[in-house]
Amino acid sequence: MPTRPDPQPECVPAPPTAAGPPTVTTPPTVTTPPTVATAPPGRRPRPLLLLVPGVSTLLFALITWQVLVDGPLLRADEHVSHALIRPDRLGELLSDLGGVPIAVPVLALVAAYAARAGRAAGTPRWWLPPLAAAALLVLVPAIVVPLKEWTARPGTPAVPPAVGYYPSGHTTTAAVAYGAATLLLLPLLRPGPARRALACGCLVLVLGVGYGLVRRGYHWPLDVVAGWCLGTVLLFALWRFLLRLSAGSTPRQRWER
Repeated sequence: MPTRPDPQPECVPAPPTAAGPPTVTTPPTVTTPPTVATAPPGRRPRPLLLLVPGVSTLLFALITWQVLVDGPLLRADEHVSHALIRPDRLGELLSDLGGVPIAVPVLALVAAYAARAGRAAGTPRWWLPPLAAAALLVLVPAIVVPLKEWTARPGTPAVPPAVGYYPSGHTTTAAVAYGAATLLLLPLLRPGPARRALACGCLVLVLGVGYGLVRRGYHWPLDVVAGWCLGTVLLFALWRFLLRLSAGSTPRQRWER
């Protein structure tokens, strides 16, 4: 005969005591160690901005290769030149802005002003940014002249028969001189319209010099594009140097904005 299981005791709440209602117990609180606030990580370089020198270098290498082998890209270059060339006073004036007599004094004045402002503000190594900008401009002919001799590209029909027009020295000089002057002035301005106007003015000036060289017939369009590529790479190197120089200070924050 099967045995009947023993009945399980029921859970009966404890009767209230005479002192009052049953005491409600709360679970113990678990304390966690306090977290230490960490400083936000430093700003990483913008990926698209880091592509600029690489793309400029590749484009310069492509154009140089086409110049050396007299490739099909030069045929398109000649067609563009014939469509844009207008030997007039406007092209002459714009071209002159990329010459040494104008571009070099502009950078010299800006460098002197930036050095004086940095010294007055007590900036450590205030003399180094102007010196780096001047050294970069001195480096331009050391790079451009051997390239001209190596490529030996003839000029346009608007200039006397000769070789050594690639890349454009006026374009590279304008890009480095006015670009370096802009980099020296940017930390001295408040972030806002003034800085944007300065950067836009520099861009328009450099583009205007290139257009003037093509319009006047002093250079083929690809000569000018190659000068822009060289100037971009050199200015990017100067910009990175200035960022590292002002690491951890207020000027660095202004450089990156």
